[in-house]
Amino acid sequence: MAGRFAPRPTRTTVRGGEVAVPAEVPRQVTAPARVRRWVPEGPLDLGLVLGPLRRGPGDPTFRAARDGSVWRATRTPAGPGTLRVHASGGEVRGEAWGPGAEWLLDGLPDLLGAADEPDAFVPRHRVVALARHHRPGLRLTRTGLVLESLIPSVLEQKVTTYEAYRAWRRLVRGFGEPAPGPAGTGEQPMWVMPAPRTWALIPSWEWHRAGVDDKRASTVLRAVRVAARLEQAVGMPPAEARARLQVVPGIGPWTSAEVVQRSHGAADEVTTGDLHLPGIVGWALAGDRHADDAEMLRLLEPYAGQRHRAARLILLSGNTPARRAPKMPKVDIGLL
Repeated sequence: MAGRFAPRPTRTTVRGGEVAVPAEVPRQVTAPARVRRWVPEGPLDLGLVLGPLRRGPGDPTFRAARDGSVWRATRTPAGPGTLRVHASGGEVRGEAWGPGAEWLLDGLPDLLGAADEPDAFVPRHRVVALARHHRPGLRLTRTGLVLESLIPSVLEQKVTTYEAYRAWRRLVRGFGEPAPGPAGTGEQPMWVMPAPRTWALIPSWEWHRAGVDDKRASTVLRAVRVAARLEQAVGMPPAEARARLQVVPGIGPWTSAEVVQRSHGAADEVTTGDLHLPGIVGWALAGDRHADDAEMLRLLEPYAGQRHRAARLILLSGNTPARRAPKMPKVDIGLL
């Protein structure tokens, strides 16, 4: 009997006594990357510039590699794409894969702050001046994309970062698609977030399992129905872009600011309505840990035109008041 039949595939026993037979995985051939080289004017710190695009340490759309490169998987107007950025010797090398590769490479300088004007910033407080001195490579990124920042910002409304990051990971991995190129394979593949149509078709119970309440889920669903109109906001001034975003119920000043800071590289769009930021700014600039939004904006008046950059430098300074209250409890509504 030996040799009459082909070898049976390996079986893996799973809980419940069922037997799963793994399907043969076809070998994937990765197309060559498209490459662009760019020389920035002045110092550039990739971690500082691209860090705001990362939604937690396990973000499936973002990876910081040990060799100093940064990987980013996103959905562009031309389709999904993966970008690897590495800086060495004063030069930046960008490699991109997928239908969105050319779009990503065309926007590489803006992504790394070429449209930003850090030299226009004049520190007026010692804390801010020291933070700027220690981080000369800080530039404000401009992604040229709205939805990729809007959806995770909505998920972060009124919850802990742990809950928001968990929801983002689960939804992207569950309904997105593998990143083009080598990043989409291996033990920890990267993922491109779902297309607007896919977001709209996510069942209600999957939002619940991801820990997203009906209010935030409904806001995302309303936004993806007008995704094309929202993406057009990248061609508007930041204030007008925020006004368009806030037409969608559930998107307020906090969320719109968080979006245009990334999509537009908006140096003056400071976040209001945040639980912690007013107290941090108040403490750093005036020793007032109880500052509210109005007081924060008053303290940032000397930085008109650059208020977001000033707030970012204050956050990077580490000069924050000691915690006096316990952290917000972690609540997983998917288990309720």
